[in-house]
Amino acid sequence: MAEFIPFLMFLVACLVLMAGYPVAFSLAGTALLFALVGTVTGHFDMAFLQALPNRLFGTIENTTLIAVPLFILMGVMLEKSRLSEDLLESMADLLGGFRSGLGISVVLVGALLAASTGIVGATVVTMGLMSLPTMLKRGYSPAQATGVIAATGTLGQIIPPSIALVLLGDTLSSAYQQAQLNMGIFTPKTVSIGDLFVGAIIPGLMLVMMYILYVIFFSRPAEQVVESAAGQPAKNTLSRAMRNLLPPVFLIVTVLGSILTGAATPTEAAGVGAFGATLLAALRGQLTVPRLREVGQTTTEVTSMVFLILIGAAVFSLVFRGFGGEEIVEQFFTDLPGGLFAATLLVMLVIFLLGFILDFIEITFVVVPIVGPVLLAMGLDPVWLGVMIAINLQTSFLTPPFGFALFYLRGVAPPTVETSDMYRGVMPFIAMQVLLMLMLSIWPQLATWLPELIYN
Repeated sequence: MAEFIPFLMFLVACLVLMAGYPVAFSLAGTALLFALVGTVTGHFDMAFLQALPNRLFGTIENTTLIAVPLFILMGVMLEKSRLSEDLLESMADLLGGFRSGLGISVVLVGALLAASTGIVGATVVTMGLMSLPTMLKRGYSPAQATGVIAATGTLGQIIPPSIALVLLGDTLSSAYQQAQLNMGIFTPKTVSIGDLFVGAIIPGLMLVMMYILYVIFFSRPAEQVVESAAGQPAKNTLSRAMRNLLPPVFLIVTVLGSILTGAATPTEAAGVGAFGATLLAALRGQLTVPRLREVGQTTTEVTSMVFLILIGAAVFSLVFRGFGGEEIVEQFFTDLPGGLFAATLLVMLVIFLLGFILDFIEITFVVVPIVGPVLLAMGLDPVWLGVMIAINLQTSFLTPPFGFALFYLRGVAPPTVETSDMYRGVMPFIAMQVLLMLMLSIWPQLATWLPELIYN
């Protein structure tokens, strides 16, 4: 009976989260409650909790995680400076002569916004407020418009540099070292956030290209004249578009390029990104004291949420291991018929389902440390696993009826847009994401070739 306690603890934590309690307190509270009951029944040794201060201090000392508030500051600053709105207007004017010009503009601007913020909710809400009314006026059906916006908003999970990849890269790095130590390798190799950034570039670009091709051939406005008339190019459209497009693109390329070339660590590059976003806002005349206060407050709130969840997840994983959960999971996957393939498929299915009730931060901090070392010890490439998890979470956030992106978009969509329209609209994009995961399963080099080429 004792071997089921770790799974029961995981189930109770999920039920508490579904009841609406804060994530960090749900994880830590559930873990401490089970630890207390386990101590009374003799199934848990309280000595495990003595390691908690050292683990939390190790988190504070982790310089890689300093990149988190800096990337958040970069994304919030770009969002609050209205740069995304100008980008969308300029791109729509530039592509106004094409029947699908507005849809392509939404995908491209959404991809840039996703790369800069990395937060699904922020991107979906921003793109929904900016582009949904315009798309509906220009002849796009509600299903087409909401599908493009919701799918584009989830690109922040896979396009670097993003918060999701930073957190996932740090967690996988620890899991990879733990897996090697479990195999008796005492001079373990490491996998860095930069490795994961590079590995995500090709799959991320492939997904953007799939979206654009779908918009061109299958998601068009009902009337050619509607979009053409609304999108008459203004004077100096090209120069205006370049003025709005080049600064954020240059900023993102600088941040990502400095990491890829080894000129800067992810933390240093995040500092450059935060400074660059602030400089752009100042040059555009948007860096007022109220806006600076708003950016600082939002950054502090999101950062506090991330690190509080990290603390709750540390307590949860420590108690989970105290009950022998790590050994039970390892034994379960080892005995599973089908070996590594079946184990990977099962983990991906579980992560997909958990994406309905948990945000990527909780899954990254709770699930990945439990299953990551086991899968990596069985022979999976850590970069490939990280990219697959990112795309998998992206798909679960888009899948009806529980997808987070749908909830965010429902909150800003007009009443004339039915929820069923949103469900129909995202289905083709879910199919594209599943197709990409199948391609990565068949050709893992899509994620592993570029990191090997650059770093080896």
